[in-house]
Amino acid sequence: MTDQELLRYSRQILLPEFDMAGQERLRDSHALIIGLGGLGSPVAMYLAAAGVGRLTLVDFDTVDLSNLQRQIIHRTTDIGRSKVASARDGLLALNPLIKVETIAWALAEKEWLEQVQGADVVVDASDNRPTRLAINAACVQAGTPLVIGAAIRLEGQVLVWRPGGENACYHCLYRDAALEPETCAQTGILAPIVGIIGSIQATEAIKVLTQLGEPLEGRLLVLDALRMEWRIINVRRWPECPTCGCR
Repeated sequence: MTDQELLRYSRQILLPEFDMAGQERLRDSHALIIGLGGLGSPVAMYLAAAGVGRLTLVDFDTVDLSNLQRQIIHRTTDIGRSKVASARDGLLALNPLIKVETIAWALAEKEWLEQVQGADVVVDASDNRPTRLAINAACVQAGTPLVIGAAIRLEGQVLVWRPGGENACYHCLYRDAALEPETCAQTGILAPIVGIIGSIQATEAIKVLTQLGEPLEGRLLVLDALRMEWRIINVRRWPECPTCGCR
């Protein structure tokens, strides 16, 4: 590593569980981030700051004034711009040592698989069930670890899926694919909630990439911010899951 990298990442390298080996793993890793909104903003910023060498950002939306309350990677001057372009500029300003690629269109099923196969970890920061199911299916098929996050109102949750074992995928957790969850536009959200959940997603992604600690596999972490209570719900693979049940 260069002297610049050693200084930039020195506070992480000091961690005995992380050390130089962990930083080098991050530098050589590729993270695919789906959605550059409320969750994707802190995810992308922390992964970039931490030194993940290659980030691919996927989002076909543009920045709107109503986004700025919680989507902290974007600025008022970015209104009307592509979210991935806005995010790319912010991330490279934060850390010019990394590589940032962007995809500003809605991916088809085949494209999802191609993108997922090229990543070391996928972070689902999307906001609709069809996209989540498509990402989940591609990750299961490719055997690529997936960090799933969701937030609404004053609530949030995080789950990690990795190949092997009896851990539940997203489809196991939400078996009725026909039901579309509520959105922030319908019910609202407190700004810091997505920051909390997105930060946890970034932490779990770093743990997966560096083999640090125990990721949230088979354990759904749930936040009730109104009472500031956390719960862990153990979840196991659904044997009849159409996505992962036969694997």
